[in-house]
Amino acid sequence: MGAEEEPPGGAIGGSLAERLGYLFANMHPPGCPYTNVHVAEAISGQPEEYGGVRLTEQYLSMLRNGRRANPSPDVLRALAKFFGVPGGYLLGDLSDTQRGRVEEEVRFLAAMRDQRVRTIALRAVGLPPEVQDSLTAIIGQFRQQMNLPEEPSWPDGRPPRGRPEAGG
Repeated sequence: MGAEEEPPGGAIGGSLAERLGYLFANMHPPGCPYTNVHVAEAISGQPEEYGGVRLTEQYLSMLRNGRRANPSPDVLRALAKFFGVPGGYLLGDLSDTQRGRVEEEVRFLAAMRDQRVRTIALRAVGLPPEVQDSLTAIIGQFRQQMNLPEEPSWPDGRPPRGRPEAGG
């Protein structure tokens, strides 16, 4: 697995800087990672949306590199809202299991940025379960023929924890 596949903060329960790094690495539009400037301006420029929080690029940079580690709960809630994750993820209020679920959803959303992956997934919608199972088996055979791991490589290098098979 190459270093480019391992964004910062892949470990569940890491520091605030690691969790922010994880969100920056994974929660962005296709091909357009967010910058500190973009996030700070988006939050500060929409006070009604983000609870009146004012955030500077410099302060966000310090949070991301660990030089500041104790922002106000309002700042953490605004950042969580921007990235579309529960506030508790950044506030540190989630159990390891809950954090794991959040990170699993983030991995899924990161994978779904790939248009080809979305196309394959959407074409399977509405097909009977046995046909979906057959498609999964066929994809597995292709992965095996190409000497790829049985499970896909996720952005942080960890496979999903059973979510795709749950039909969800």
